[in-house]
Amino acid sequence: MGGLPEDMPFKLVEPLRRFFKDEVRELGALLGIDRAALARHPFPGPGLAIRCLGPLKPERIEVLRRADAIFREELLARDLYRKTWQALVVLTDVKSVGVMGDGRSYESALVIRCVDSVDAMTAEASELPWHDLKAISSRIVNEVRGINRVVFDLTSKPPGTIEWE
Repeated sequence: MGGLPEDMPFKLVEPLRRFFKDEVRELGALLGIDRAALARHPFPGPGLAIRCLGPLKPERIEVLRRADAIFREELLARDLYRKTWQALVVLTDVKSVGVMGDGRSYESALVIRCVDSVDAMTAEASELPWHDLKAISSRIVNEVRGINRVVFDLTSKPPGTIEWE
């Protein structure tokens, strides 16, 4: 890793790049790192941009940010966050016809992806309760302008990967 400031308010432990995520978590526990930090879902290096398919425009990133925040909030409130190894949303560049209020809409489709894994080498779709998925989908569609459809990705790894890009 490069480009970090000389004076940081934490100790940098390297090289961890040789370890898988489960091994990094074990090392973190041995070092006494807070359990909440260790239990966080892996997040891609490029951030949400990697989960925004198509044009990277500020308004699309904001739609993705809002959907991601609602998704995480709902997973935590429903006690589902720790029941899945990684959970994410992907804003697609696919437009979908829908009905919003009394009129038709033509907005983006959002993908919910939740997987269970140990080391990220293989993964299976998490089996989340149907009523929770429906409620989360409804909240996202009702609160995030620009999304009118939510789909759930059931693909295992392999053949898919955890992230979409």
